[in-house]
Amino acid sequence: MTRIGGKIVRPGAVVEGYVEVDGPAILTVEAAQGAGDDIVVPGFVDLHCHGGGGHTFTTGDAESARGAAAFHLGHGTTTMLASLVSSPFELMRDATAAYRPLVDDGVIAGVHYEGPFLSGARCGAQNPAFLRDPSIDELTALIKIGEGVVRLVTVAPELPGALEAIAFLRAHEVAAAVGHTDATYEQTLAGVAAGATVGTHLFNGMRPPHHREPGPVVGLLSSPVVAELIADNIHLHPGMLAFAARTAGPDKAALITDAIDATGMADGTYDLGGQQVVVADRVARLARDGSIAGSTLTMDEALRNTVTAGIPLHDAVAMASTTPARVLGLGDDVGALEAGLRADLVVLSPDLHVKRVMRAGRWVV
Repeated sequence: MTRIGGKIVRPGAVVEGYVEVDGPAILTVEAAQGAGDDIVVPGFVDLHCHGGGGHTFTTGDAESARGAAAFHLGHGTTTMLASLVSSPFELMRDATAAYRPLVDDGVIAGVHYEGPFLSGARCGAQNPAFLRDPSIDELTALIKIGEGVVRLVTVAPELPGALEAIAFLRAHEVAAAVGHTDATYEQTLAGVAAGATVGTHLFNGMRPPHHREPGPVVGLLSSPVVAELIADNIHLHPGMLAFAARTAGPDKAALITDAIDATGMADGTYDLGGQQVVVADRVARLARDGSIAGSTLTMDEALRNTVTAGIPLHDAVAMASTTPARVLGLGDDVGALEAGLRADLVVLSPDLHVKRVMRAGRWVV
């Protein structure tokens, strides 16, 4: 039995007390005075991450993927998807097969395909050479190979065959996200009606909003989808982060890192999907055109930035843990400090820096 004390962040509230852990699960959460100044939050759930610590998810290399997951675990991320970028079908196929054992081992929760079914006009740092229209044949093969590994696919809803692909994903219990899109407001809502439940890094890789053409940003914020937010103060100004978080609400916003292998590493030159990326002063940009190319963010920093932007701690924690867990259908297992859930938690200092990390009842940091 392990007892962790401090200010416990539970759904909708912060209470002083203790979390009692028995084996891999939370036994009880009890209020008590004098439990300490540490802040205890559920383990972070990152829906969108390409790598970190010098390791990448984007090549399909299983050992590199293990290294990336271990790096982010050290920053409190106890559940994460391995995000690929737009790639040839063969790489997607091989990566999906290579990552199946990692899902079985609990290293990652599944795979996210950020592409290749994206808009060329809004591809951002995605390699335009690999973009293509949605293919039911490709998705059928990948879902079959993955046997439950494929958890999230980003699609531009205006592309030919996109609505059919989104409906296909929904029918196969794979979450579809609207992203890297030049869609109109109406096309965005059509994607949501077809079954999309996520907005990939809201504002980034999207037609910007206009008062006579709201576009995907307003379409997503006014729909039931969960909007991903990159809270690095680079992709989103803190004021825009706060606006989006308050507009969506904590039940419809998820903090993500969109991190690449350069996260936690020195400035220099890196690779993303076969394209050269230059990192300087935390900012990653494509060498060819200066487009922002992912981030060097970790989830603990995302939480700090969100709180600093003015979002209450319990709401920011919901955005970092509870809501993304629900997106993955894992809300009955992880994402909150409640009796019976897996004992994934992060002990933070009062200024929200990681002190310890527990996963499934075992201290890993």
